[in-house]
Amino acid sequence: MEMGIWFPTPIAVRPNSQTCGPSDARSLPIVIMKTLFTAEAISKGGRSGNIKSPDGLLNITLGNPLKKGIEKRGPSPELLFAGAYSACYHGALSNAAQKLGTPAGDSTVRARVRLIEDDLGGHLLAVELHAQLPGVDHAQVQRLMNEAHETCPYSKDLRGDTSVQLVVD
Repeated sequence: MEMGIWFPTPIAVRPNSQTCGPSDARSLPIVIMKTLFTAEAISKGGRSGNIKSPDGLLNITLGNPLKKGIEKRGPSPELLFAGAYSACYHGALSNAAQKLGTPAGDSTVRARVRLIEDDLGGHLLAVELHAQLPGVDHAQVQRLMNEAHETCPYSKDLRGDTSVQLVVD
């Protein structure tokens, strides 16, 4: 029997990615979404363990910058997140450039992800995204980055638009 947190009512999604509850849904257009694909990874051993995918494409032993002796054993979860976010955001940046007629063939995106501890012992992430589009002026690159930040799934999720279901297997 699956147990977890489930959304008891449908969620209406505004075109600008803000969510609302059922009482607000009558006055908003509902955007229907379809799943394009699902990625799956399995973790064993937490931050100092390993992650793998059922299809075998991913099988990584993690390093942990916070534990002496295994700092460089493998990538940290934050490094993997930085790589995934930079790739996803770069796709959104390329789409924005194409939409606005700006050449972006030689572009690069760098994501810096910091693990931060608050004064209560809780943790959160802070992200910096850096983009270079050679030959494109600074103001246009900033416009493209702003557009990409509105459409990139990782950027949207970091603004709190992620649906997370907790399921006990």
